[in-house]
Amino acid sequence: MDAGIILITILALLVVTLGLGIWVGLALYAVAITGLALFRSMPVEKLLAQLSWNTLTTPELIALPMFILMAEILFHTRLSASLFNGLAPWTNRLPGRMLHVNVLGCTLFAAISGSSAATAATVGRITLSELFRRGYNRDLVMGSLAGAGTLGFLIPPSIILIIYGVLAETSILKLFIAGIIPGLLLASFYMGYLALRATITPGMVPQEDLRPTWRDRMAGLIDLGPVVFLILLVLGSMYAGFASPSEAAAVGVLGAVIVSAAQKTLNWTTIRKACLGAVRTTSMIGLIVTGAVFLSVSMGFLGVPRLIAGEIAGLGLGPFELILLLLVFYAVLGCVLDGLSSIVMTLPITLPLVIAAGFDKIWFGIFVVIVVEMAQITPPVGFNLFVIQGLTGENIGRIAKATIPFFLIMACMAVLIAIFPGIVTFLPNTIQLRG
Repeated sequence: MDAGIILITILALLVVTLGLGIWVGLALYAVAITGLALFRSMPVEKLLAQLSWNTLTTPELIALPMFILMAEILFHTRLSASLFNGLAPWTNRLPGRMLHVNVLGCTLFAAISGSSAATAATVGRITLSELFRRGYNRDLVMGSLAGAGTLGFLIPPSIILIIYGVLAETSILKLFIAGIIPGLLLASFYMGYLALRATITPGMVPQEDLRPTWRDRMAGLIDLGPVVFLILLVLGSMYAGFASPSEAAAVGVLGAVIVSAAQKTLNWTTIRKACLGAVRTTSMIGLIVTGAVFLSVSMGFLGVPRLIAGEIAGLGLGPFELILLLLVFYAVLGCVLDGLSSIVMTLPITLPLVIAAGFDKIWFGIFVVIVVEMAQITPPVGFNLFVIQGLTGENIGRIAKATIPFFLIMACMAVLIAIFPGIVTFLPNTIQLRG
């Protein structure tokens, strides 16, 4: 059977199943099973069972439900209020003033969350209403929160980097380390844009006569104590070599329980909600990952990756041109699929192409996460857009329009690390990991 016909059939099946609104994970299973049944004679049920078991019992995936549970517990604490109270006194003298709380708050929470939507939701619970009340421009407030919320994918510990590490068979700890500089750099670009916008258009920021004292700033540092405690507990234990990512995730859950108890928000209702939320999210991700692994193996049997790789190789693209093509490809894909689905569905095809072009797996992991971060603020399926809509009640079109500058900043960041890959690879190549 001609591989071109197989590819067209697979794509048609994907479009139909996803268009019908079938869950992504189930759609991937359905496409793989149908493709193998039509074009190959093999025991599909045995292949499916073996791959699902091997994927879900991968030791590295143990960290996934733990980090999700930690984020769920923290969502029910007063951590968002602590972030706002701790950061606000330090941003008042900056151009843009408290708009920077959105970026700094998301940056700090991303270091203990791992989820883009959870980061935007937790930080936005306090900052949106507070900044609106003070008279800050609504579009700039919503856009900065949506853009900065995507840092939950990039700054470790990142759920999506764990998934990538398992699928690409590369070190999750090195991926975490590689995400630090790009994450902080992207946050600084957001803050630079906010400062520039506030300077050019002063009316977007209220002229409040607030002069926080050093006593206020020191009190703010105390409010940031729980966040700093969790960052040191989770990231510190990993980078010092005391814990693997899986063990650090379990330690993080303990830390989240301690913070919740200290803030007097720990009760059976909170525990029940956090556990149910973690089970739902973990099950959803597990279904997508196993479906994607099954589909990728099926496509290998059908010869699809070899066909696509040959077609792209025939274009004669250089390494940088290939990266630009993938940037556009993932940006378009993000209009119809969430970031996790985009990665797990395309990685079997794109990763070999990128490695053949001279880039390594660690670098591509950070690149692809930055690119799929763009999907988080791309309609119609951008999760962060719906999170902010739920918090504000604003029209989804207005929120999407407000995120355009931050979408462009992320695109520029992806191009920047393609030109200077050392931004990503410097720390993983420099730091000697213990244990």
